[in-house]
Amino acid sequence: MINTVEKNYSIINPNSFNFKVINENGTIMFVPNDEANTDYQAIQEWIAAGGIVIDNAPSGTEADGGTVIDNGGGE
Repeated sequence: MINTVEKNYSIINPNSFNFKVINENGTIMFVPNDEANTDYQAIQEWIAAGGIVIDNAPSGTEADGGTVIDNGGGE
């Protein structure tokens, strides 16, 4: 079961990210931003059920810095 999800931005391309997922038992995994990935699909289901993604986008990126809480917004 998912405990927390945070967007993990690339240093090389700050507009690219994966998801850092921490499960309830403390296991950390990194999930690609890829709709075909089953772990990505599980994150989307978690968001649809009310889960919140922490988004600490770097300044100057499309998400433009600052801590933004993103619950998917239907995207």
